[in-house]
Amino acid sequence: MRWCALVLGLIVQAAAGQSLVVSAAASLTNAFRDIGKAFEAAHPGTSVSFNFAASDVLATQIVMGAPADVFASADQDAMDRAVEANAIVDTTRKDFAANALVLVTPAKAALPAALADLRNERFRRIAVGSPQTVPAGRYAKEALERAQLWSPLRAKLVFAQNVRQVLDYVAREEAEAGFVYATDAAIMRDKVRVAFDVPTTTPVRYPIAVVRDSRNGALAQAFIAFVAGDAGQRVLRQYGFRAP
Repeated sequence: MRWCALVLGLIVQAAAGQSLVVSAAASLTNAFRDIGKAFEAAHPGTSVSFNFAASDVLATQIVMGAPADVFASADQDAMDRAVEANAIVDTTRKDFAANALVLVTPAKAALPAALADLRNERFRRIAVGSPQTVPAGRYAKEALERAQLWSPLRAKLVFAQNVRQVLDYVAREEAEAGFVYATDAAIMRDKVRVAFDVPTTTPVRYPIAVVRDSRNGALAQAFIAFVAGDAGQRVLRQYGFRAP
């Protein structure tokens, strides 16, 4: 028994003082900051730092060797590329949240009733994440192409580096409309309004996985388990995320 207690003590000491770097999609910023604090409280001595950006940017950084222990993406494509580059431990991959794409306008603006209304002259600038690097931008492009509006609206589109930049453009009235996630719109209810949900052929699901070059693989897996567990899911629900 004493030997077991000694070993357990050594394990706890080894875990104490560890740091974890989580690269996460920009849309997860608020929820993951709260989850990080809860995880630190549950693992005394552990510190969690975050790198928030567009999912494709994060995937590229990880593939190029940027330090990270966990990668949380806003779509499957970015995670797939990281897996194909052998930068992710694929067996640790799991979906942990879902979201919805919405069209937002400044809070005091009149709401469009349908995507086709964006043709109206009062919509001079429509903010959207760059489809090359931003999952929300890919979802938006898919929806506009299905409605045969991508080409007609192309001259009005203002491309952003991530979904939070789209939100800021609309909140500051620098764009008359923008495509963001429902969870993003919820954090700025006083500055933007949701016109309607934008149907997407591809479900908006968030995968998470351990980075292959992680120096804290066990702790990284513990973080993923925490996110997928009751405590993490409770925080995600508070911010409007849905079950995967």
